[in-house]
Amino acid sequence: MAKQKKNALGVTRAEDYSKWYLEVVKMAELAENSPVRGCMTIKPWGLGIWENIKTEFDKRFKEKGVQNAYFPLLIPLDYMQKEADHVEGFAMESAIVTHSRLEKDANGKLVPAGKLEEPFLIRPTSEMVIGEAFSRWINSYRDLPFCINQWANVMRWEGRTRPFLRTSEFLWQEGHTCHATAECADSYSRQMLEVYTDVNQDLMAIPSIPGIKSESEKFPGAVSTYTFETMTQELKALQAGTSHFLGQNFAKSLNITFQSEEGKEEHVWTTSWGVSTRQIGGLIATHSDDDGLVLPPRVAPSHIVIIPMLKNKEKAEAVLDYCENLKKELGELAYYGRAIDVVIDKSDSNSRAWDWVRKGIPLRLEIGAKELEANSVFMARRDKDAKDKVSMDKAQFVEQVKLILDDMHENLLAKAEKLILDNTKHIDTKEEFYKFFAKDEEGAKAPGFALTHWNGDAELEAKIKEDLGVTIRCLPFAEAGKVGKCAFTGEPSKQRALFARAY
Repeated sequence: MAKQKKNALGVTRAEDYSKWYLEVVKMAELAENSPVRGCMTIKPWGLGIWENIKTEFDKRFKEKGVQNAYFPLLIPLDYMQKEADHVEGFAMESAIVTHSRLEKDANGKLVPAGKLEEPFLIRPTSEMVIGEAFSRWINSYRDLPFCINQWANVMRWEGRTRPFLRTSEFLWQEGHTCHATAECADSYSRQMLEVYTDVNQDLMAIPSIPGIKSESEKFPGAVSTYTFETMTQELKALQAGTSHFLGQNFAKSLNITFQSEEGKEEHVWTTSWGVSTRQIGGLIATHSDDDGLVLPPRVAPSHIVIIPMLKNKEKAEAVLDYCENLKKELGELAYYGRAIDVVIDKSDSNSRAWDWVRKGIPLRLEIGAKELEANSVFMARRDKDAKDKVSMDKAQFVEQVKLILDDMHENLLAKAEKLILDNTKHIDTKEEFYKFFAKDEEGAKAPGFALTHWNGDAELEAKIKEDLGVTIRCLPFAEAGKVGKCAFTGEPSKQRALFARAY
């Protein structure tokens, strides 16, 4: 009988995917639950990932003419009431501040006091408060396009939460722009979606399917919502980010106008777009395995851990010097826009190697007296089996380390692309569609993605969602213009829609 592989986590993906996901977050020391239900404390390793994501996005935003600003956390209620459709979309998720201070009651217990005349919303999003500022900042066509982004936190009460994928408070960026014409605004919102998909692929080795949301799934108040959908190992869709063409809806409700070249007062055309710490959830769900987190090297907080093996006490000091010199040598190299980050783990823990496997660090180097004498390193890659280790000449390793890291990125990307390819099915009949997404005794599992012709009818879309818990994730750009017949009615269809179960 073949010996069963022992994993570094207490649960596997096959046994219980949800428990596995939580175990990855815990053992990789990414985050932990906070005292407030649905919120999380992001630990240094998790925040290090977010900071690398943030840095790459910020650089690419600025290449598109975006400037960073910051807007208040509290939003006056009357601002939200100016845009009815928008308010309806966020009303049930909003946290409200109703009092200005605390005081002690007769029993010495702290209770809210100083009731506000008008309550404030803790921002669920900032279209209204940013739009109000735009109405004062923009005057002429010469001010356009006007492109602002803020890095901030938001609060949306959630019923069911999971760290990074869905929490009541999360970190994100929200970009907001104003343009002179509808064409410019719509084009810009598509450009920002392209920035999102490029960073996900180039930095995080996550492929995606970009497209436009159906009318029922678009952002409240938007003319068009563009999205990019990724596939997790659970075979569910994850909406990784969105970009919205808002038309003039917010401009008219907030009176954001400009004087045109012809001297006429006109309303601007606006966009908004955002990604969040959900990106880290996508990383976990796309790449990780039953030994823990797997990090593509370009997004990892540290690239390499050196583990000194000090059993030979006589050579321990020399081994440590060897490790320090190697760290210095590697740190002088640049990889993907930053210095190669190296950690030397000098702890006396017997589980050092497995601890770093669970944290997902790309490369592990074990160095002892043997490596010292041979002027070599003993290397393991996180994209391969934990016990798959090779000895390399030190100088050769230093020379090739950037190629090794790039090879890891490409391997992880290819694996994620294969996941989508192998689990996306073209379905042309209602019977086959319902069979594909059928519920069993355990509930509604996710079999993957279905690309299926749909006639555009919202009632039909709602019926499918009610019957199967399946939604249209997007109308993929790659399917545009490929006409056919609706699988459910036989009526003409402009293109296939991407159907899936989602988070």
